[in-house]
Amino acid sequence: MRKLTYWQAISEATVQCMEADPGVFVAGEGVDDPTGVFGTTRAAYERFGSSRVIDVPNSENATAGIAVGAAAMGRRPLIVHSRADFMFLAMDPLINLAAKWRYMYGNQSQVPVVTRGVVGRGWGQGATHSQSLQSVFGHFPGLYVATPASPADAKGLLVQALRSDTPVLLLENRRLYQIEGEVPREPVAIPFGKGRIARAGTDVTVVAASLMVHEAERAADLLAGQGISVEVIDVRSIRPLDDELICASVSRTGRLVVADTSWARYGFAAEVAAVVAENVLGDLRHPVRRVTLPDSPAPVSFPLEEAFHPDADKIARACLDVLGVAGAPVPEVAAVTSEFIGPY
Repeated sequence: MRKLTYWQAISEATVQCMEADPGVFVAGEGVDDPTGVFGTTRAAYERFGSSRVIDVPNSENATAGIAVGAAAMGRRPLIVHSRADFMFLAMDPLINLAAKWRYMYGNQSQVPVVTRGVVGRGWGQGATHSQSLQSVFGHFPGLYVATPASPADAKGLLVQALRSDTPVLLLENRRLYQIEGEVPREPVAIPFGKGRIARAGTDVTVVAASLMVHEAERAADLLAGQGISVEVIDVRSIRPLDDELICASVSRTGRLVVADTSWARYGFAAEVAAVVAENVLGDLRHPVRRVTLPDSPAPVSFPLEEAFHPDADKIARACLDVLGVAGAPVPEVAAVTSEFIGPY
């Protein structure tokens, strides 16, 4: 395999799926822009033009509704939101129509709408531009929600989404677009609901999604220097969730830390803790720890934003806590950085 960046993997998957299926089209604000939503849609626009890569105005609700109608008529829309926060405006078509469609019509028809949303902090963008919405959309049956952390998964999950008959939401953290990894040349699909062991370990399990997978791996590197072995689970998808993989890991290590880019209450971290409590509570040697955002909206300041979001240091400290050595020192480690400076 050769190496691609995260954004290149998404771009390649988009073009390959559009070549294979003339029913696939892309729509979103700025998808035809020279920057092509962090580069992810530019190649498709250059290859297929404005008839299949369609720029839309600020009309998230209408665009989502049109996508549902197009999918009901046999097309495969790929809708792109350069800020996932504005997907709140698209919730009615996605939740009340797309997610419920096959249930309401006896599984006789589907609306395979695929939606990409860009999430995560950038340069101090504040409360309405930094939110991770995986738990919000993951709450509803009938909608798959995935958080690819690697270039290979970014490609494989998008390929699976564009071949699936289930509505899918893919959330991409903007700090991941420049990371590199091995990616197959062919459009190899990765199934939803199957996580992966990003790093094997024996002392504590860290379950993470999206950017937090990389921060968890950095935390594992830190703790390895102290003789502590951390297993990192990348869930890949939020719904369906790979309960079996998570519980098997916790049964081996006896300890669980969950790391997420959103809030603790009613979120992904809470769901993972509940799955473990319902299935392997007797294997836990220490209460679960959640590493998430403080219980407030994001601040508008780059230094404050850096302090607000969870990182490898906070994950490492949580691991030490569940191991009963919370007072041990944790060396400083650089967080995953980004060249992103705005405005999107």
